[in-house]
Amino acid sequence: MDYSKLKEAIGTLLVDSGYIKSVSKKKKNNTLEVELNSKKADKFISGVMRVSKPSRRIYEKAGSIFPFRRGFGMAVISTSKGLKTDKQAIKEKVGGEVLFKIW
Repeated sequence: MDYSKLKEAIGTLLVDSGYIKSVSKKKKNNTLEVELNSKKADKFISGVMRVSKPSRRIYEKAGSIFPFRRGFGMAVISTSKGLKTDKQAIKEKVGGEVLFKIW
């Protein structure tokens, strides 16, 4: 896929959470290469739901963020302190724009 700092930040967040295997930037043609986990891995992607769209942004306050799917999924939130998972945002008590949810 085409490279951008946001896509790279999302990729590293998903690598840290265990949903994808690796993310690497190819300088030759300015692209981002993503390696997915197999079905045999502990976590694999079974669904993704986009929440915010360019036509409608969805923001959540720090007090109204709850673990997605009781902790079996993850929401990615763009905060003033960078991209955070729902659990990190709850722990740091920051709100922001909910980009997408993954399970």
